[in-house]
Amino acid sequence: MSDPLLSVRELSLAFRSRGRSLQALAAVDLDVAEGETFALVGESGSGKTTLGRCIVRLYRPDSGSIRFDGHDITRLEGEPLRRVRRQVQMVFQDPYLSLNPRKPVRRIIGDVLRAHGERDPGRIAARVRDMLEHVGLSPDHADRTPQAFSGGQRQRIGIARALALQPKLIVADEPVSALDVSIQAQIVNLLVALQAEYRLTYLFIAHDLGLVRQIADHVGILYLGRMVESGACDGVFARPMHPYTEALLSAVPLPDPRAAQARSRIVLRGDPPNPADPPPGCPFHTRCAYARDLCRRVVPPPVVHADGRKVACHFPLNAGADAQGRALAAVGAAA
Repeated sequence: MSDPLLSVRELSLAFRSRGRSLQALAAVDLDVAEGETFALVGESGSGKTTLGRCIVRLYRPDSGSIRFDGHDITRLEGEPLRRVRRQVQMVFQDPYLSLNPRKPVRRIIGDVLRAHGERDPGRIAARVRDMLEHVGLSPDHADRTPQAFSGGQRQRIGIARALALQPKLIVADEPVSALDVSIQAQIVNLLVALQAEYRLTYLFIAHDLGLVRQIADHVGILYLGRMVESGACDGVFARPMHPYTEALLSAVPLPDPRAAQARSRIVLRGDPPNPADPPPGCPFHTRCAYARDLCRRVVPPPVVHADGRKVACHFPLNAGADAQGRALAAVGAAA
């Protein structure tokens, strides 16, 4: 197998304020192959956006590594980091806040090109027109400011800006969650079409598992800054191994009313723990119906299972006795 385009290992980041530390990410691993869509899923506050911003180097992690296209970019600064950012771009969640309301669209997109060395006004104007057409807008829109557009149109402008430098990887941070339901499908279809046209790789941050199932090749489930399960979408959706994944999937609406009525909904008790004061042991044990004494004492290390899935659980579901034995053996090795 070829090396992944993006590889994250043991990535950790804590935010510090007034003498307190909030662990936003804890030893996160992930691999994203070129041309695929890897979806990050989890509740608000799970660390999805923080991880995305670390990857585009808006945040600098405390420890761990980020390798992109075979190069370690974890500690890059200045011109070397600027060269990497030509290849790694981000589409932000809120199309109303991510665009400068005072600038016309031609400046919003054109400034990205200027920042990376393009000085020819004709080439900049041509690139702006081309990008607008590719995201379904008219070149005549280039002289308008963001206030003249709807939310869906603004997100199209944000996508055009991200594509202007012809990147390899786009981190899409919940790009449809702030849009009307009627517009969301249009933006998702646009992203899928652009991926095929430009051979893009997506790290797609989302909380809608129904959407993830439609567009993603692999999925990673984050809980309290930890990757608790990751693997191919088909396997994770068909046979979740982590109790948190099982609970998330039970909340996905089913189109068949009979199947929905027959399904048992798992309602998690309580709220996620305070990341500034996380519980000992497994971070999910305070809400887990399967928790045992070991879960309350020892953080489960991630274990690779037969289907290539990585799960951080002492007693993985749907795994059989052999897989549970490997998980417990990993605890002993880690200790």
